Amino acid sequence: MDRRTFLFGLGAAGLTVLNATAHAAPQAGIAKRAANAGALGLVPGTPRYGRLLVLVELKGGNDGLNTVVPYADPRYAALRPRLALKREQVLPLSESIGLHNALEALLPLWQARQLAVVQGVGYPDPDLSHFRSIDIWETASSAHETRSDGWLARTFATAPVPAAFAADGVVLGAADMGPFEGPGSRAIALANADQFLRQARLAQPGGEAARANPALAHLLKVEQDVSAAASHLAGAVTASRLATVFPGGPFGQAVKTACQLVASNAGVACLRLTLNGFDTHQNQLGAQAGLLKQLGEGLAALQAGLSELNHWNDTLVLTYAEFGRRPKENQSGGTDHGTAAPHFVLGGRVAGGLYGAAPALDRLDGNGNLPFAVDFRQLYATALDNWWGIPSRDILGGRFAPLPLLA
Repeated sequence: MDRRTFLFGLGAAGLTVLNATAHAAPQAGIAKRAANAGALGLVPGTPRYGRLLVLVELKGGNDGLNTVVPYADPRYAALRPRLALKREQVLPLSESIGLHNALEALLPLWQARQLAVVQGVGYPDPDLSHFRSIDIWETASSAHETRSDGWLARTFATAPVPAAFAADGVVLGAADMGPFEGPGSRAIALANADQFLRQARLAQPGGEAARANPALAHLLKVEQDVSAAASHLAGAVTASRLATVFPGGPFGQAVKTACQLVASNAGVACLRLTLNGFDTHQNQLGAQAGLLKQLGEGLAALQAGLSELNHWNDTLVLTYAEFGRRPKENQSGGTDHGTAAPHFVLGGRVAGGLYGAAPALDRLDGNGNLPFAVDFRQLYATALDNWWGIPSRDILGGRFAPLPLLA
C-alpha cells in the first residue's frame, strides 16, 4: 500500500489527513500553550498565528456582476436583458454599485466598515477551466506555471505553526485540501464532527504486519498521530456550545463547526469553508439568489459567533473562487465561465469600503470578458505580510503589493 492509496482510503471514509509530518496528539491544556506569546506574534519576527484566517471558497465560479452590481451602468442592462438587476433589487453601496439584495445580512457589517469589497480580482492570461483555474488560485501560481503545492502549505513549511496547535488548517465542507495540499502543512478535513469522531476512533495502530513492514508502520504511525489530533478536535467541537443561532444547511453547519473549533481553543491557524453550486450556466437568477443568501447569512453568523467568543478582531475572512462569469448572459438564462470578479474581505480589523475598480464593461476582451484590476495574489500577500507578519515574496513567487485592507 503506497501513501496515495492510504490517504485515498481515509478520504473515502470521510476522514482526510495530509502529510507525513503530523505531530503527536495535543494534550490537555493545549489552549494555554497555543495562546503563548509566540503564537500571537508578540515576539518580534514570529508569525501571528494567534490571528485566524478564514477562506471561503465559492465553488463553481460566482457571477460577480450580479453580486456587486453596477446597476447604474447602461451597458450592464444591455448585456443582460433577463438577468440584470434593477436599482430597487440591490442594496446600494455607492451611486453606481450595489449588493444583490440576497446579501442583506452583510449590510450591518458594511455599515460598521468591517466589510471590504475588492472589485475586479483576477490574474493575467486567465484559464477558464474549473480544474486548472482552481489549481492556479490554490497554488498561487501564474497561468503558465504548474505547481502541486498549495500556497498555505508553502507558508506553513516556511513559517511553521506552533506544534501545540491541534492543526495548521481545517477544511470544512469539502474533501480536497486545496491550498493546504503539500508537504508543509498539518491539515484535516472535517466534514461532520460526529462522523469524524466515530472514524477517528476506528483508526488504530498496526499490529504484527505493521511491525514487519517499516513503511507501513510509518504510515500507520502518521494515521495514529493525526487521528488522535482529529479525535481531540472532534471532541472539542461536540463539546462547544454557543448562543449564536446558525443558519441551516451545509454551509450554515460548516460555519457553526468553524465557530465551535475556535471555541475549543484547540489552536488552528486557518479554516477553509466551501459553498458549492456557483456554476450557474442556466436559470441563474433563482439559483444564485439562494446561494448568496446562504453566503450572507453564513458570514453574518460567523461574525456573530466569533464576536461572542471575543475573537472577531483576530479574524480575517477572504472569499475566493476559480473565476467570475462572462458579462453577457447566455441563451439558457445563465452565464458562462468568465474572468475577473469581486471578492469580500471581512473582520474586526478590516478597513471596510470599496477597493479595486468597477467592472470595465467598455473594455471587454475579444471573448467578451472583463479585464482584471487586482491580482488575486495581492489578497494572499495582504494575509501573509499584514495579517500574519510573514514575508510573502518567496511564498508567492514574486512581489505582490498587499492591499490597504486592514485598519
